[in-house]
Amino acid sequence: MLCILIAASLLPACNQPNTAIKERISNSDSVAINYFRGDGTMDTVVMVKIIRNKEQIERLSALISQNSVTGNNKCGYDGSLHFFKMNQVIQDIDFRMATGDCMFFSFLQLGKPQATELSQDAKALINSFRK
Repeated sequence: MLCILIAASLLPACNQPNTAIKERISNSDSVAINYFRGDGTMDTVVMVKIIRNKEQIERLSALISQNSVTGNNKCGYDGSLHFFKMNQVIQDIDFRMATGDCMFFSFLQLGKPQATELSQDAKALINSFRK
């Protein structure tokens, strides 16, 4: 019975927009994207891109905040996003773009780990910055 109550209390958190993260990152003036090797490890940055276009930053912010999900620490990461405002990092976000349950953004929010869905649109946008 206790398991059912816990599961029921967690369900409303899923598939809900994370408006707090959107508010925090949408006002950024730049984003540094670190692309990792692609095997899930964070030890090798193979490319760094800086985004300063406000429309692109707002689109990325909207995609990051779409749906809260449960992250999977066993998946590893494909890269990291570092949102800046006036030369200060305001938010770090890691991402994984594999398949299935390994497509998410993860970050700390108020000191607690959070995750949001990394959609196909978000994957396409992040990949488009690599070019």
